[in-house]
Amino acid sequence: MADVQLNGRFVGTVADAKKFVESIVTERRAGGVSKNVSVHYSPEIDEVHIENLGGRLRRPLAVVNDGKILLSDKEIVGLEKGSLSFTDLVSQGIIEYIDSAEEENSLVGFFDTEITPDSTHVTMHPIDMFGLTTALVPYSNFSTTQKVNTGSKNQKQALGFYAANFLIRIDMDVNLLHTPQRPIVKSIMHDLLDYDSHPSGQNLVVAVMSYKGYNMEDAIVINGGSIERGMGRSSYYRPSVAEELRYSGGLLDEISIPDKEVRGYKSEEDYRMLEEDGIIYPEAVVREGEVVIGKTSPPRFLSNLGDYQLATTTRRESSEYLKHGEKGKIDLVVLTENEEGNRLVEVKMRDERVPEVGDKFTSRHGQKGVIGLIVPHEDMPFTANGVVPDLIFSPMGIPSRMTVSHLIELLAAKTGAMGGRYVDGTVFDAEPQADLRKELESLGFRENGTETMYDGITGRQFQVKIYIGDMYYLKLKHMVANKIHARARGPIQLLTRQPTEGRAKGGGLRLGEMEKDTFIAHGASLLLKERFNSDSAMVPICEECGLVAIHDSYKNRKFCPVCGEDGKIEFVEMAYAFKLLLDELKSLCIYPKLVLGDRY
Repeated sequence: MADVQLNGRFVGTVADAKKFVESIVTERRAGGVSKNVSVHYSPEIDEVHIENLGGRLRRPLAVVNDGKILLSDKEIVGLEKGSLSFTDLVSQGIIEYIDSAEEENSLVGFFDTEITPDSTHVTMHPIDMFGLTTALVPYSNFSTTQKVNTGSKNQKQALGFYAANFLIRIDMDVNLLHTPQRPIVKSIMHDLLDYDSHPSGQNLVVAVMSYKGYNMEDAIVINGGSIERGMGRSSYYRPSVAEELRYSGGLLDEISIPDKEVRGYKSEEDYRMLEEDGIIYPEAVVREGEVVIGKTSPPRFLSNLGDYQLATTTRRESSEYLKHGEKGKIDLVVLTENEEGNRLVEVKMRDERVPEVGDKFTSRHGQKGVIGLIVPHEDMPFTANGVVPDLIFSPMGIPSRMTVSHLIELLAAKTGAMGGRYVDGTVFDAEPQADLRKELESLGFRENGTETMYDGITGRQFQVKIYIGDMYYLKLKHMVANKIHARARGPIQLLTRQPTEGRAKGGGLRLGEMEKDTFIAHGASLLLKERFNSDSAMVPICEECGLVAIHDSYKNRKFCPVCGEDGKIEFVEMAYAFKLLLDELKSLCIYPKLVLGDRY
């Protein structure tokens, strides 16, 4: 007797488990049981598991009966003409959705040529086991699982042509590649997705070699001439939004150029770009700290009800200005209202981004890297035909990662570029590598994709053949301009008097235990003291009781809260966070007595 579990709960037993499972599957195909039901028999523990809840990943497979596929040419013609839909095939039991557990009881063929009398299903195409972006990776059956997965994730971060109406859209934190291209090597998914209308990469000439060590550790070397010709250029868009909010008592915000009487007034220099209505004009060139929308708000705290009637109450400054590190041109100004009827002003800023050292690029095979060096065009290596690569890729990125698909795409795209055609790189069903090699040889190249190359600086021929070809490369949104962060002095937290946290707040960079060890190893004691001195404070300490004393700088007098003015009080330099700890210990009724030693 086999136990039966429905959604993980025991519901009964059956005498013949296999026959029971077969009857449910037959009934499901006939429409007697919901298509959402999955059934699985585990012979090891002699249990039948039936599942009908959501959250299971299922994929569609064509049903096979007695070695014959139920999906015939008649149904395929019906699908092409539109007289049949995919849903009709599912309801007729010709195609069914299978989850991973039920697949354990099935024998699934990749292609119809692999079908045996024991087969239960066949894939319509092996690509159906992949997600949408993973299916865009060409020749992915030649790479390791984790690198195909990485390649899929990288494509989601690539810059491209995200929407045709980008000029009138105001989206947060958007990048747009100026000259996106369709890939030479593509899969069937590129056509199904209409990828040509929203591409997100460029076809580059890639040489696999080292260049003075500047492309070690996954870095890449870029041809400066290619950048000057527009490679990898993009625009970064970011909006600023200001709203005239209404407050209790009839008070409201006002979008205008703030008066000098306003609390928190910056300087005339910061407001110079604003027009009479307090809003910046399109195509104005702005830098960080400059105001783009002038705005004043009523005071935060009204002391009594009498203040409501006073029109002269000082307003506070609440303008929108560019944050740390931002610069660019004003692209669009929109004046509108929100659903509450409040006036709303949105200003879109754009910044042209030219590839620089530190910007991130990747192929579609998880081979990501940052620019390590931008080389002048005349110093780049070149082939005997005079072809200069746009990008130099390190050969050390291949052996440990085993991304053979990266190398095949290089060869395939080279064949496609020279033959003037697109190459099909669909997973499990791509153009064979042997055919591509023959075609490349017929075009006058070496069949293995290597070429004789010359050093751009000395003009000497390299003693080895260099593997060179075309590849679809993507520029990722991780750019140095958005991440660069440095600070000397700046804002501090109110409680601990230590620098604030985060790039947006102009915060500091934390120096931890391990960073401390590197300074000790170098013997950089003064730098170490300075780094650990961000909240240094001179605290008055009573020598009698060892508690923190009080210094009244206004009256220039020092006294101890316990010993009075009789105690001897000395100023001691300490971290303000330590002084805070002493105060917290006192709140727990613990006596933190400081014993002062002699001065050296």
